[in-house]
Amino acid sequence: MRVTSKSFLRKTKRGNILKIVREHYLRDDIGCGSQICKKCKYNDDTPLQENPPNTNSSYKDLHYILVDTNVVIHQIDALEDETLKNVIILQTVLEEVKHLSHSVYKRLLDIMGNYSRCFYTFVNVYHNDTYVERTPGESPNDYNDRMIRVAAQWYNKHLGDKIKVLLLSSDEASKAKAIEEGIPTMSLEEYIKGLNNIILADKLSNRSCIVEETNKELIFPPHFTPAQIHQGIRSGSLMQGTYFASSDNFLEGSVFVEGQEKNILLQGRENLNRAINGDIVAVRLFPESEWSAPANLVIEDYDDLDNDTLDLNKIEKPKEKFPTGQVVGIIRKKWRQYCGIIQNSLVENATRHLFVPAEKKIPKIRIETRQYDKLKDQRVIVAIDSWPRTSRYPLGHFVRSLGKIGERDAENEVILLEHDVPHSKFSDQVLKCLPKLPWLITAADLACRKDFRDLDICSVDPPGCTDIDDALHCKPLENGNFQVGVHIADVTHFVKPGSAIDVEASQRATTVYLTGRRIDMVPELLSSNLCSLRGGEERLAFSCIWEMDPDANIVNRSFTKSVIKSKAAMTYEQAQLIIDDQKQNTTIANALRQLNKFAKILKKRRLDDGALVLASPEIRFLVDSETRDPLDVEVKQVKETNSMVEEFMLLANIEVAKKIYEDFPEFAVLRRHPKPPPTNFESLIKAAAHLGVELNVDSSKDLANSLDKAVKLDNPFFNTMLRILATRCMMQAVYFASGTKPFDEFLHYGLAAPIYTHFTSPIRRYADILVHRLLAVSIAAETTTPELLDKRKIEALCQNLNVRTRMSAYAERASVALNTHIFFRGKIRDEEGYILYVRKNALQILIPKYGLEGTLFLAPRKGQIQTVTFIYNEEEQTQRCGEVVFRTFDPVSVQLSLDSSNVQHERIILKLVKPKIPEFSVPSSNVNDNNTSNTYKLQPQNDQSSNDLLSQPQRKKAKK
Repeated sequence: MRVTSKSFLRKTKRGNILKIVREHYLRDDIGCGSQICKKCKYNDDTPLQENPPNTNSSYKDLHYILVDTNVVIHQIDALEDETLKNVIILQTVLEEVKHLSHSVYKRLLDIMGNYSRCFYTFVNVYHNDTYVERTPGESPNDYNDRMIRVAAQWYNKHLGDKIKVLLLSSDEASKAKAIEEGIPTMSLEEYIKGLNNIILADKLSNRSCIVEETNKELIFPPHFTPAQIHQGIRSGSLMQGTYFASSDNFLEGSVFVEGQEKNILLQGRENLNRAINGDIVAVRLFPESEWSAPANLVIEDYDDLDNDTLDLNKIEKPKEKFPTGQVVGIIRKKWRQYCGIIQNSLVENATRHLFVPAEKKIPKIRIETRQYDKLKDQRVIVAIDSWPRTSRYPLGHFVRSLGKIGERDAENEVILLEHDVPHSKFSDQVLKCLPKLPWLITAADLACRKDFRDLDICSVDPPGCTDIDDALHCKPLENGNFQVGVHIADVTHFVKPGSAIDVEASQRATTVYLTGRRIDMVPELLSSNLCSLRGGEERLAFSCIWEMDPDANIVNRSFTKSVIKSKAAMTYEQAQLIIDDQKQNTTIANALRQLNKFAKILKKRRLDDGALVLASPEIRFLVDSETRDPLDVEVKQVKETNSMVEEFMLLANIEVAKKIYEDFPEFAVLRRHPKPPPTNFESLIKAAAHLGVELNVDSSKDLANSLDKAVKLDNPFFNTMLRILATRCMMQAVYFASGTKPFDEFLHYGLAAPIYTHFTSPIRRYADILVHRLLAVSIAAETTTPELLDKRKIEALCQNLNVRTRMSAYAERASVALNTHIFFRGKIRDEEGYILYVRKNALQILIPKYGLEGTLFLAPRKGQIQTVTFIYNEEEQTQRCGEVVFRTFDPVSVQLSLDSSNVQHERIILKLVKPKIPEFSVPSSNVNDNNTSNTYKLQPQNDQSSNDLLSQPQRKKAKK
């Protein structure tokens, strides 16, 4: 072992001069990782093969690959291909990649964690023969490049003639020096060309910004330099914000700037200036005389334009002008991999194609591929490499194929990727954290827990549920009161802070339930086995125990780690049958009846306090066990037992929230549901008023009372629709650290609870794991960790939880939409529906049986004859055709079918069946000043949209 040291002087705040000496220990026992090497003593179980495959025409010697940092950063998609094996990753490269891109660093770790890929990490910075000192005046980049070349040279000398080490470099200067020093070197592009692998070649990042030779004119203005952007933001001449593309008009977007009352409007190609949805941009605000308004046009692509120089400002005189500006630089790219399809090229045998993303807010991407015939009917993934000033579209490269367009597995993969749902297999590091089987509760476990195995505990869940994370018990006490317990799976016993499984769970944040598929937050061994409170099996739990009097008042409470043995795992329906069957007088039957009585009291108490009972159309698919195709659809039935379980879960969450906030006023993980502003309810109040229903939204209690009174005998579904629309008016419920908000902002509006958290579902929610840890420290069952008492880290975790929770909800709705489309393939059905909204040119219709909404457009399709006239009354929110009037909440009958003409976006078609519209036209002279007229031939299309439920405060988790 050798020790090197360097010293430097540092001035303290008090003006004193300190001499700092740092020592660097160098070792001679670090193995090279090759199975062919006999020199290294510590080369057991090494990944680099003794006889690696050698089929490269560009470099025919037997060889390993050593890559530099640029190759990893820019060509990670190619490195992920299974073709490339026996790769050496230097510690120098690993640290530099970690510094430059965390996402690429994580992907590199995933590759290295796959033993079959034969990737080896060589710790060159601590090896006696490969460490070199940085010379005076040498830049960090040049120093790292020199470290890489020294390691490559050492490898070739160390392994001798047995095998070569080929350096792959994307840095031309470093590559030239390596060749000069006699190191076998080439670019990754040259190496892959020698493999004659078309698929791998397509995965190469296109960094050269080449576009058609015939198109050399500059389309976009130049971006400012980082220095110019920094200076502009400091001086106030530029602003920094997040760019949001329009989903309807590709020539329009806006920039959200924190602190600004309105978003900055961007219009036209030059002003968008190559920004992509989500980018952090620098924007220059125009003088107020140049401000404009949204064009209110649907323009999907350049092909929709008659003139590329379309002036959006002249389309319609704006009634209200918005701050308008231009993007002058991209501060931080938010590019990701995109799912979509490859557009057919009009040129025969072309290699350059346009990729059309599934996300409408993303522009088409130009790629090069020689696999068009193979990929033309496939869902594929593409990554963006650059967007030069000379190209209408960004340039990118093919990453991989997902499968045939329309097939369930491929479409499910699109849903997961487009909603950024982590769904890869759990890594070996995560799986190593799992306990070995058979797993048994030890004496040490029992010593620090309450033994509740003798209690008649049971769980009540949806049918087919395997991740059972909650159970209940209720037993009478001698004093006439009752002991009631909520027992929650003790996931934190297996998921320790800072472990690989903890890091993975924190990133996933939540379990995602697609139709027929579940994406677990923690591995199945925990989610469906060791942490699942299955009937007849001993499990570790975290228990909330209350003593309640007969009126459901809490006499005392306690929290404890425990061991339980559930006596029964029931479905809601099974539990309901037991409660209703008065002949059953078992201990569990009596306990369920008492719990149900308590639940009714607790619910009435909550409702009296102002809690809301909202609604959302929920359905479940009956799925073929082999093909997984949806066979039928049914609306979820809610029973008393659903409410029974829900009430005790709510009670436990509230009680735990009080406890952790009391002991950790700065660090408690809580959940708030902000009060919606009155403006959110304006359209709903107006629609209800037209039907003689008055809604008071001054408080949640006023709203709840109004909804209870809103009943129409001639329309039994009216109240449900009103509650569905009230749900749309809600704000999103979010997680937060208690120290970041004043107490009066802790309110959960939907539950009318002053403080609330999530404690009852740690198998599927990472927020509950954090709460379990806080509660364990609070009752002295565990010791605290620094991360648990770091407000900034807790708040960062909460932000990730909010994003992941929101995206998982969107993914679940997209899955329902996908299965609805699959169900309707080849089917035409007439169904009952209700009008949710009356628009200027459309009716928004809810089909309760399928839980879907469709837009019945009241506008002519291109080339149709206008034979029917509709008159829209904006004041009354009605559409009239002859004697037929359409109002919000009216029942209608519609015909449903699937339109698959657009393979990228299938749509459910709605045709009006009842009421029938007579074929005549209303003279335009009958249209008064408050009305507008649209005429069309009655055969409109619909664009299905999923429910935009931002908050479902009282909904029990949906387990499939």
